[in-house]
Amino acid sequence: MSVSAAFFAQAQDVSVIRNTVDVYSGSPMVGSAKFNAMAGANGALGGDANSLLTNPAGLGVAISGEISGTLSVMGNKNSSSWAGTTVDYNKTKTDLGNVGGIIAFPLMTETAWKFINIGINYSNQSLDNYIESGGNNNLIYDFDTNKSSSFAGHAYNRYGHLSKMSFGVGANYNHSFYVGAGLNFFSASIDQYDTAAFQSLQNNSLEYFSKQNTPYFERSSGFSASLGVIGKLSPNFRLGASLETPTFWTIDRDYTFYNDSSLGDGVAYEGRKFTSPLKATVSAAFVASKNFSLNVDYTLGLTKPDYKVYGPAERELNDFFKENYKNLSEVRVGAEYRIQQFRLRGGYSYVSSPFDALTINRYNDAGTTGDQSYSNLMLNNRNLVSFGIGYDFKSFYIDASYQNITSKYSNPFMRGVLNNQIDSAYYSDNNIVQSDAYAVSDVKNNRNNFFLTLGWKF
Repeated sequence: MSVSAAFFAQAQDVSVIRNTVDVYSGSPMVGSAKFNAMAGANGALGGDANSLLTNPAGLGVAISGEISGTLSVMGNKNSSSWAGTTVDYNKTKTDLGNVGGIIAFPLMTETAWKFINIGINYSNQSLDNYIESGGNNNLIYDFDTNKSSSFAGHAYNRYGHLSKMSFGVGANYNHSFYVGAGLNFFSASIDQYDTAAFQSLQNNSLEYFSKQNTPYFERSSGFSASLGVIGKLSPNFRLGASLETPTFWTIDRDYTFYNDSSLGDGVAYEGRKFTSPLKATVSAAFVASKNFSLNVDYTLGLTKPDYKVYGPAERELNDFFKENYKNLSEVRVGAEYRIQQFRLRGGYSYVSSPFDALTINRYNDAGTTGDQSYSNLMLNNRNLVSFGIGYDFKSFYIDASYQNITSKYSNPFMRGVLNNQIDSAYYSDNNIVQSDAYAVSDVKNNRNNFFLTLGWKF
């Protein structure tokens, strides 16, 4: 807890920590409607280009060529509650969520190697997220003897996207053992805002403040590699395992600074190098017949997020993750049942919370401060439930699916200090706001996603 307290006394913004885990340490998992309906559980089943999202050995399972495109409609709702006020946010975005293809090459030889298959997969998801927390009339800030304002609200506002382009090859050995490898290229774009509002007690006018070094705009690229195997223990049981290297990110950032002793206000640039956690996945599948299949995946992060150290900021971030980050784990379960040409699918996924309990100094509803421990600060565990249907026209197919993703977490904001070494205060055109404590809202996040896939087998 002493390490955590030391970290939160520094100039880092909460959104930097959240994006480190939520964006740069994750990976787009938007696949085809079939993949999404089964909660992304296909590590031991494979058979299509979405195998590159979990286990590239699944490419070797395919015995024919295939190409598909997926339209995604992604809805995001946040309900943020604090000091008796709840603010809701809703946004729906339609985009190209996934494109994948696989080419199967049968080997006309006398050896046990039956196929060498090549796959390509593109996955894309929106990063747009808006968390607005209401005001508190009990929280008063005195700018000078003749001017006081009450806290009128705060917002974290993020725009952007995250994409993953994967290329891979898979091989089939005697229809009982499969091996594959893939290369993954990432791209991320983030526009991040951290804004607070205060209302004058004299004339009720609103004044808006931006946190030091915000807004910031990041354009990033990353690279990773993956390797996997699948083995048939019997005609009905399969086991799979895969390993994805850390993603090596290059992050270019432009940010706005305020009140510099020599430059005043302006825009600056910095570059960062970031390494995401190494990930391992183990899978098991049960194929009862051609009509029913069940797959279970378990993914575990084996290392922790790590920034290349250029100065105190990266060192503080690494110290925080070293002491407070829990290696992420995810369980995915998916099933498919076939009735002639019809397909019925369902799935469930659970992602663990990324942080240990953290103790911070925070404002209560009455406007006074005190220490409080949170087990779900900034991010928390996530539950996903999905289902879908499909119809196979032999050469062509159409699939549709729905996902509901829920999470609840505590959202800290408004802490900012200003001294000779640290500046994390909030700035307007005329005033500066400092605070030794956080305000913390309770956020309920609910995502409703729909997917439609058209595919062709050849």
